[in-house]
Amino acid sequence: MQSESVEIVKRDSVATVWMNRPHAHNAIDAHLIEGLTQAFAELAEEEAIRVIILGGRGRSFSAGGDLKWMLAASEAGFETNFEDARGLAHLLQSVAMSRKPTIARVHGPALGDGVGLAAACDICIASVSANFAMPEVRMGLIPATIGPHVARAIGPRQALRYFLSGERFSAVRAVEIGLAHEAVEVEHLDMRIAKIAESLVLGGPSALAATKEFVRKLDGRAIDEGLIDETARHVALTRGSTEAKEGIGAFLGKGAPQWLK
Repeated sequence: MQSESVEIVKRDSVATVWMNRPHAHNAIDAHLIEGLTQAFAELAEEEAIRVIILGGRGRSFSAGGDLKWMLAASEAGFETNFEDARGLAHLLQSVAMSRKPTIARVHGPALGDGVGLAAACDICIASVSANFAMPEVRMGLIPATIGPHVARAIGPRQALRYFLSGERFSAVRAVEIGLAHEAVEVEHLDMRIAKIAESLVLGGPSALAATKEFVRKLDGRAIDEGLIDETARHVALTRGSTEAKEGIGAFLGKGAPQWLK
């Protein structure tokens, strides 16, 4: 899929989804939401694509919600605003729930909804020149749609601080609080992401998807007998799978598993 606001570039088993509104700093409007939602849906169906990278063309990852679009929406009724917000919420959820590993490539500013997109990805690698902010309260808004994803990434305590203050913080600070995994020099950004993507491709597709789902289920749970039994069931089920047999055989020097051929 190609559109004015979204571009997909495929290289081997890795697809990069580019937000392509550089003139607007990749500010998010209805067209970009629709384009990104469609892109992730299409890539989910492509068996050859194993990793999805999300990035922004131009000087910014994303400046957040498009202010002109938001102003127009503010004049509309509740139902219009509700459906707009649901569209963004569903986009964030589709990124977070993707069965394929996702990497946010953050350079320059990531603001508001842009922070939500970065938090929804499994892995976030930022350039040291990147900066983040969730300034919704400064416009009389609340960061509701991005809230669950940001709070899951950095915890409610840190989320509350930055939701309330709206202050900008650096890529280094983003790493400290768990929003980003690494901050690297911008000239090394793509090289570092490519290296991580190479590591992700080595994993079995079903194992990667199951691992993502399992980690989501672990959130906030006590390590009790129920969880112990659940972990044992997962091991027992996956050990008997064709994918696991191929993977174990490959480790024993019996050739590459099918997913790497």
